[in-house]
Amino acid sequence: MSNVGIVVLHDRPLAANLAADVIHWLEDHGHDVRVPVSDAAVAEGIPARAVPDDEFARGLDVAVSVGGDGTMLRTFGLVSRCGVPILGINMGRLGYLTAVQPAQWQESVTRVLAGDYGIEERMTIDVQRLAAGNATEPRTALNDAVVEKQAAGHTVRVAVSLSGQRAISYAADGLIVSTPTGSTAYNLSAGGPVLSPDIQALVVSPVAAHSLFGRSLVVGPEEVVRVEVEAGTAVLGVDGGHSGLLRAGDVVECRVSEHPARFVTFGERDFWRVITAKFGLDPR
Repeated sequence: MSNVGIVVLHDRPLAANLAADVIHWLEDHGHDVRVPVSDAAVAEGIPARAVPDDEFARGLDVAVSVGGDGTMLRTFGLVSRCGVPILGINMGRLGYLTAVQPAQWQESVTRVLAGDYGIEERMTIDVQRLAAGNATEPRTALNDAVVEKQAAGHTVRVAVSLSGQRAISYAADGLIVSTPTGSTAYNLSAGGPVLSPDIQALVVSPVAAHSLFGRSLVVGPEEVVRVEVEAGTAVLGVDGGHSGLLRAGDVVECRVSEHPARFVTFGERDFWRVITAKFGLDPR
């Protein structure tokens, strides 16, 4: 018997229906199933399996994400500190992080429960906000931390220091600190470089920089990236979730986490082939 967690894409009935099918199949085969309470009303018939979000990962053997990349990020946020492997079933549009398509779910879940799978680890970052002399509990991000202007029509000025050495300041709409996995997300949209997940590095990219130098910085895994708000007000986002308001003098620190993301795989995934297919880079 295994303990399996299910996380479901919200506002998409097909995802909820598939999640219900997975849950019923697992229970029919004698496995314990749970969902985070934030998903309890999404799939029909599963509220009784709901547990508080902060208890979801305890004792789990595997977490199944039924959705797209956003659902994978949310699943990671729920299980990151416990090292639970994540199986992604793609019910989204891009599905860059997911391993299997909906028609393959039963075969894939069966293989996972039999131990017939591999694990791909991805580097993550711990993000900590220091405001008014107080430090928040670090949040672990798979994709990125974003310091972004609060008001339209304004910019925010931020100073970037690397391991205590001031490096550069930007007046911009925002600043992204991304992992190699996150390099294909907001960082890519902002003109930053795409990094292979085999590279251990962080990317620091300004968003719409109001300066002659608006380039990204690629820094090593031992560097601590410190972002200080020098002027203006900003909001901090961690993997797309709001994590607080920032004022002048407030600081965000990003460093490589000791808790990598652990994705279920079936055979080796070719990163560049996935990128080429998902983003339509090869017209042939």
